Amino acid sequence: MGSMTRAFILIAMVACLTSVAHAIAGQATFYTPPYIPSSCFGNENRGNMILAANSGLFANRAACGTRYRVTCTGRTNLGVLEPCTGRSVDVTVVDLCPGCNSDQVDLSQEAFAVIANTDAGRINIEYNRI
Repeated sequence: MGSMTRAFILIAMVACLTSVAHAIAGQATFYTPPYIPSSCFGNENRGNMILAANSGLFANRAACGTRYRVTCTGRTNLGVLEPCTGRSVDVTVVDLCPGCNSDQVDLSQEAFAVIANTDAGRINIEYNRI
């Protein structure tokens, strides 16, 4: 029984490390409604926990419907010294952000507000596919 418990704990630790190892570092901004039409789903409403992807991540619509967990990791400027709320948000790719840099995503205003103070405007993030 003791060795089974140790094996379970080891597996759980490896699973946690694997999740952290696959986190993508970048930056996030936000956009405001209306969120439809979108590049992926036209006039279909996919809610407001959504993400517009940079062109590399979007991959000519291959990312449409993909879900990510996004976490604020810090500020990018001197405007808001501690923008992060300490929470994560799960979002779905619904659109292309044509003006985003290769390390940037554009969250809906509502999704951004879950993880950071919107007064910050731009934040450092990590995100994982879920």
